[in-house]
Amino acid sequence: MTTAKICGLSTIETLDAAIAGGASHVGFVFYPPSPRHLSFDRAAALAARVPAHVKRVGVFVDPDDQFIGGALSAARLDVIQLHKAAPRRVSQLRTALGVEAWSALPVKTRADLDSAASLAGAADRILYDAKTPEGSLPGGMGVRFDWGLLDGFRHPQAWALSGGLDAGNVAEAIRQTGASIIDASSGLETEAGVKNVDKIAAFLQAVAAS
Repeated sequence: MTTAKICGLSTIETLDAAIAGGASHVGFVFYPPSPRHLSFDRAAALAARVPAHVKRVGVFVDPDDQFIGGALSAARLDVIQLHKAAPRRVSQLRTALGVEAWSALPVKTRADLDSAASLAGAADRILYDAKTPEGSLPGGMGVRFDWGLLDGFRHPQAWALSGGLDAGNVAEAIRQTGASIIDASSGLETEAGVKNVDKIAAFLQAVAAS
């Protein structure tokens, strides 16, 4: 069975839509350059609405210890999702904070998958995400990679799929890759950082039907 993470949530309405639709994970972004960035106070208010069966994921880009610790405490995070963090750093944070750690691996070519092996044992889960253009945000750009690159690939660790997913293509993504967790953000928005409750509902219905 495939489950879904709805990432970049910032309002009560969209958070509630994700939970009501059956999301297994909800993602809160802690990265100031992103239009989805949350203050600790806002994240705490949203996290308080999340039921126990749904995991709260904090998304970070190369965070320092104090910042990630503050977010972890404010939002009562179950999972940290790390972008642009070396395997050793992922392992360090995972051990120090005592939470599940996901490590994003940007993918554009088959060669990009080679670094997955270095994450085995360092992260609890690898998040295969589309590699974004140089100088842009590391995720949430609506970019997808060729899912065929995962054909026959021996995953060294539990994994999830991200990058340009929406209600129109998620069934094909699941069919082609066999992903157990699907992660969506920008494909569920009306504009950057603004989630849409109807798009969230349609996406989760498509996942459930796959």
